[in-house]
Amino acid sequence: MHYLGWLLKGALFILLLGFAARNSDVVTLRYYLGYEWQTPLVLVILVFFVAGAAVGVAACMGYLFRQRRELVAFRKNEQARKILADVSYQADKDT
Repeated sequence: MHYLGWLLKGALFILLLGFAARNSDVVTLRYYLGYEWQTPLVLVILVFFVAGAAVGVAACMGYLFRQRRELVAFRKNEQARKILADVSYQADKDT
């Protein structure tokens, strides 16, 4: 199983290396106010892929943090219920 993972990683590396080699032409990105950036096409694709992934992760973070807060509150509530149940059980047992 370990070798299969390395084989898949190697195949992915070879595919990406071939993609980078085939897309090494220089492209010009033109911005406002006459700014230009000349770089290989594969670098432009990589930059925009990473930026898109970062935006996607950032969009999910609010939802994940809200879930974490709710889970902490739920656990505190469960602990409080257990303590109250133990206290009431001890009170019933003493009487």
